[in-house]
Amino acid sequence: MGLLMRMKDKRDSIDLVTFFDDLLDVLSDGIYISNASGKTLKVNRQYEQLTGLNREELIGKYVTDLQAEGNYDVVLNPDIVRTGEAKTTVQITKVGRTVILDGYPIFDKTGKVALVVTFVRDVTVLSRMKEQLDKQKMLIDSYQQGANYCSPKKGSQCMFVTESQEMILLMNSLKRIAPTDATVLLLGETGVGKDVIARKIHENSLRCNHPFFKVDCTSIPNSLVESELFGYEAGAFSGANTKGKSGYFEMADGGTLFLDEVGELPFPIQAKLLRVLQDQEIIRVGSTKVKKVNARFIAATNRNLEEAVKEGTFRSDLFYRLRVAVIEVPPLRERVEDILPLTNCFIETFNRKYNKNISLSQDVEKVFKNYQWPGNIREIENLIQSLVVTREKELIEVTDLPNAMLSAAVHVLENKSLNDIMADIEKEILQKAFHAYGSIAEVAKVFKVDRTTIFRKLKKYSLI
Repeated sequence: MGLLMRMKDKRDSIDLVTFFDDLLDVLSDGIYISNASGKTLKVNRQYEQLTGLNREELIGKYVTDLQAEGNYDVVLNPDIVRTGEAKTTVQITKVGRTVILDGYPIFDKTGKVALVVTFVRDVTVLSRMKEQLDKQKMLIDSYQQGANYCSPKKGSQCMFVTESQEMILLMNSLKRIAPTDATVLLLGETGVGKDVIARKIHENSLRCNHPFFKVDCTSIPNSLVESELFGYEAGAFSGANTKGKSGYFEMADGGTLFLDEVGELPFPIQAKLLRVLQDQEIIRVGSTKVKKVNARFIAATNRNLEEAVKEGTFRSDLFYRLRVAVIEVPPLRERVEDILPLTNCFIETFNRKYNKNISLSQDVEKVFKNYQWPGNIREIENLIQSLVVTREKELIEVTDLPNAMLSAAVHVLENKSLNDIMADIEKEILQKAFHAYGSIAEVAKVFKVDRTTIFRKLKKYSLI
């Protein structure tokens, strides 16, 4: 039986290889695939036709050796492996043919370049090049986002530390909201992890097997916002693709579209977004044809939208349409219980990544708990990564911390009397105990005092 299974597995693997080669051969672009060492792994039939080179001459050979032998004048692989970035160039082959190369890195689970996939086109198709590049970029972005979603980094998982009562309540809300397909508005300061929460909502929704697109509304120039979101028809404006272009609303059809920093959208675009939310319809730039879209919308902002409405910079009707399901992500200073668990999670992540064994002294932990963390979780993540990477010793002391943290810690003590400091400690202990035991009677029992004392102190610190 085992032999039969092995024979079947072998047949399946052979069929898969054959299928992959056939798939490459039906593509209209030339395809050249090499690994991180520059070894040629695959070329398709269209590549042979465009370049005049035979795959038998190329497979198994290194691109730099092939260049030295005069098969072509330039190669992309070394630069893409070194930088991890896509690159375009013009190449001349040994038979005198000129082609355009568009090379893209494919990353492994550790973030290193594993493969370089190069699309090869005849120089005579320059008029179609921009359209093809746009489509490939959108495809790569969507699958990159999908890969990040399906296999989230450990650092992203650290965002979901839920020791504090605030985060426990938030996660309970998330679980209730996610399957409903309702529009979600995420509120919170920069760095609290709104984008990670948006992905978590998508993961727990009925659309989890469909695309998740993130649009950073601050990164798109105002002149391009409408065409990027809604797409455009051929000839809509100077420089437009000859066949038009899909916008993010169309690309997210069936899935989820996350509009990050939605409060920064230009006022005229807000009216168009309102129509999409209400009617699930869009009109491309340069068109009069209405298209239906079926996407779930999640918006996020660190602005006070109510104030923006009063100031006239944000439409009130859009604001109320977005406020279907609201999740407010508290800043880190309001959930002190999460600071050390978050810290330990990031230490574990970066210790493993950089093969280190860094830990924090008790004094550093105290500073962390007293610090206000204006950059929230992102600040903790960046600080821990910096400490792990730059420090040789295993135990991080207070003197290893940035000056801003030290001055903040000293400032806390300098501006408080001993009574105030003791009151803060007492308040923190009572708050934790009340959250842990859930009733005044239980807290009083643990601290061996009467219920009246606990009730009075809880009232004093506005904990009930």
